[in-house]
This record gives sequence, C-alpha cells and structure tokens, in this order.
Amino acid sequence: MRQALERQRTERQRTERQGEELDLIDISRAGKGRQKASRSGYRSRTAEEVRIRRKRRKRRRQKKVFHILLLLILTGLLALFLFLLLRNIAGKKGIESTWKLQEIINGSRPEKPEITEEFLTPNPYSRPQTKLKKVKNIFVHYTANPGTSAEQNRSYFENLGVTGETSASAHFVISYDGSIVQCLPLDEMGYAVKTRNEDSVSIECCYLDEDGKFTDATYQSLLKLSAWLLSEYHLKPADMRRHYDEGGKKCPLYYVEHEDAWEQFLTDLEDLKNSY
Repeated sequence: MRQALERQRTERQRTERQGEELDLIDISRAGKGRQKASRSGYRSRTAEEVRIRRKRRKRRRQKKVFHILLLLILTGLLALFLFLLLRNIAGKKGIESTWKLQEIINGSRPEKPEITEEFLTPNPYSRPQTKLKKVKNIFVHYTANPGTSAEQNRSYFENLGVTGETSASAHFVISYDGSIVQCLPLDEMGYAVKTRNEDSVSIECCYLDEDGKFTDATYQSLLKLSAWLLSEYHLKPADMRRHYDEGGKKCPLYYVEHEDAWEQFLTDLEDLKNSY
C-alpha cells in the first residue's frame, strides 16, 4: 500500500515538472513570436515610410517641372504680347518707316532751316486760331502769282482780315530767292486745302515763270523745310502731297503737269533724309 502511494506521488511530481517545462517552452516560444512579429512590423513600417518619402519626392519633382513649364509659357506669352504691342505702336506712329529708323540709328535729325516768323493777325479769314488735329500730310502749293515774293503773299493773307473777300492762308511761304516766311503757328489751322485744313500743314511756293516751275533756290528751301517738317511730325516722304492730290486743283502747276518732276522731288527728299 505504501509503495503504491509512493509511486503515485512520484508520478504526480513528474507530471508537474513536465507541465512546468511545457509552460516554459510556451513562454519562450511566445517571446520569440513577439520578437518576430515586432521585427516584421518594424520592417513593414520602414518600407511604408520609404514609399511615402518616394511619393513626396516625386510630387516635389512634378511640382518643380510644372512651375518651370508654367514660367516658360508665361515668359513666351509676355514676349508675344510685347512684340504685338510694339508692332502696333510702330504701325500707328510710323516708327517702322525708314525715315524714323534712320534718325534712331544715326541719332541725328534734319535741322530747322532759317525761317522768318511773321504770324498773321488773328482774324476769321486767314488766321482763325483753330487748333490743328494730328498732322497727317504736308501739302505743297504754288502762289498762282508769278514774280511775287513771300512778303507780298504774306501781305495778301494779312489783308484778308480787312477785306474779308475770301478765306486763304498757308503756314509757310517760300520766296523765289529761297527765303522762308512763316505765317501761322504749327499748332493752328490755315485755309489752304478745303477738305484737309484740320490735319495738314501747307507750304506756298513763289515762282517767276508762267509755267510755275520753282527756282533752284525755292526748290532747295522746299526740300529743307519739308525734311524738317516730316521729322517733326514723324512722317515720311510718301506723306508729302500736292494740292492737286486732294481735290484735283492744278496746284502746284508745274508739278501737276510734269509728274516726273514731282517724283524727282520725292526722290531728292529721300536722298536729303539719308544724308543726315
């Protein structure tokens, strides 16, 4: 009986030791499992952070490329806008003309010729004091009085304020000796070209012979005065007009009847411009 009890106690002790050993094994295994899970979780978090950083770098690169492209597009649009603006301004003001470009390149302008200012007395018939609009053309006339001087024609305009017989005047009168008399300020309108008085400047030229041909002195003064006026108003030789070109009046007579002489005048004017 005693021996049987002893065997049972020994058996229980062995079973208890085995249970403790199993518990230790389970605890050890559980610890190792937690370590593996921890390492796996760390590796998972590290990989996720790498992916996030890569995405952020990619987005930053994309934004940088986008900003560069946007800057290039805006720069191109600005350049195009400035080009169109300058071309539009040039077209309006005549800066593209060879006349104006020559002045810019050379830094020189035609000199003002010697002019005697003898402004007419304000009156309704020859000096109404109406302000000029933008000047578009320079008109050349002849006095239709052979052998008369600039002073005589200026006196005729002056007397119209007294007689009131008609309305007539010009900004300048060039005598057959080449002297120039200014009758009107350049910001006032004259009575010279009926339909164009408000946007033009007029030059009357004296002559000696019935054919209306200008003397060489008159011709040279006309060239110099025209060159200076064109420069002042940013016009070109093609903007010169005969009275004949606006209304058909045979004025200046010689340069209406001899078209080649008028073309030669424009050529000489262009050559004079190129000499500055």
